[in-house]
Amino acid sequence: MTDTPEAANPIGRRTLLIATGATAATLAVGAAAPGAPAAANTADTQPVAAAVCTLTKEMTEGPYYLDGALVRSDLTEGKAGIPLKLALTVVDSSCAVVPNALVELWHADALGEYSGYVGNNGHNESDDGTFLRGGVLTNASGVADLTTIYPGWYRGRCVHIHVKVHTGVTLTSDGSFTGGTELHTGQLFFDESVTAKVAKVSPYSTNTVTRTTLSQDSIYDGGGASSGLLTLTALGPSTSSGYTGTLTLGVDRS
Repeated sequence: MTDTPEAANPIGRRTLLIATGATAATLAVGAAAPGAPAAANTADTQPVAAAVCTLTKEMTEGPYYLDGALVRSDLTEGKAGIPLKLALTVVDSSCAVVPNALVELWHADALGEYSGYVGNNGHNESDDGTFLRGGVLTNASGVADLTTIYPGWYRGRCVHIHVKVHTGVTLTSDGSFTGGTELHTGQLFFDESVTAKVAKVSPYSTNTVTRTTLSQDSIYDGGGASSGLLTLTALGPSTSSGYTGTLTLGVDRS
């Protein structure tokens, strides 16, 4: 039960450098013809530079995606595990927030099993094909708020969550969605020091599959936030209290 990269290099390794207005203005002045008079320092003549945001790197979809995910903010379905509150902000390459984008997630439970594929990590449990899957539309600030549990691990992969970002979807009467444009496919990753604490807490501690660490993972490339590494904040004094995870997802709307 492993994710296999779809190519030697992960899909669309696009990264845009963040340029401040001051940097862009300097470049514009430096490009002026030698001896040309300096422009007056007014709003009408000063170069205007739009901020450019980093695009989050594309990652393999992996083998466990299922169509027809429910549109819902709580993915847990009663699954045991440490609470995880996610706040994912979607922006485009100009740093403008993207409202009404469907942020879709799917991940393994504490024992490393995906709904629809239970048993692939060696555990027997009920399988309805929907637990720990779903998505929600971003609000006017471009933020998708979701509730789930800290993922477990399975053979050959570090702890992670799969994510897709869609725009222009149509919500359906059965609580799912259809149509739209898929702008991003990636993965969310977790700080190894936090995962090591989580692994000691039941039911994670009953997962006997050898855990692949973040640095050993074949998909995560060490790129930090631009590669999907979440910022984690404790919800309480103990590991069992759970965590919030935040990240800005930069997507290409062109």
